[in-house]
Amino acid sequence: MSKVCQVSGKRPLSGNNVSHAHNKTRRKFYPNLHKKRYYIPEEDKWITLKVSTSAMRTINKNGISKVLREARENGNVLI
Repeated sequence: MSKVCQVSGKRPLSGNNVSHAHNKTRRKFYPNLHKKRYYIPEEDKWITLKVSTSAMRTINKNGISKVLREARENGNVLI
């Protein structure tokens, strides 16, 4: 299961764990992803997307149809 947002394209970032002694070990920062179902009234169907919480806020603000159209133009949606 890939950890990539289907709307915004967010993916894991890498960085360091830094201890008190300033030892550094590699780690990953994962996006906050959730599986969510959305209804598309134009197509009269439900779709399931794996989206980050920031993408959910964008969908709530702009609407699922507009967000999906923009994501398809950017090549992010895997549907």
